[in-house]
Amino acid sequence: MEPDKNAKLTFETALARLETIVDSMEQGEIPLAELLSKYEEGSKLLKVCEARLKDAEVKIEKLKKAKDGSASFEAFEPTRSD
Repeated sequence: MEPDKNAKLTFETALARLETIVDSMEQGEIPLAELLSKYEEGSKLLKVCEARLKDAEVKIEKLKKAKDGSASFEAFEPTRSD
């Protein structure tokens, strides 16, 4: 996957592609050369996902408002449901 194509991916698209790569790697039937290529692509997709999440976090922080209408920049603490 080319870097400029990665820049245009949505979080959901990048995550779906990353999950597909992980699934294919877990099956263990991929030749080494292809495995390395998939690993490299997966690393790039992971960076895209992290960037999209960071952008969302920044937007949420900017949107938080205090009760009196002044801006209140609080750290976003995501809850995990593992």
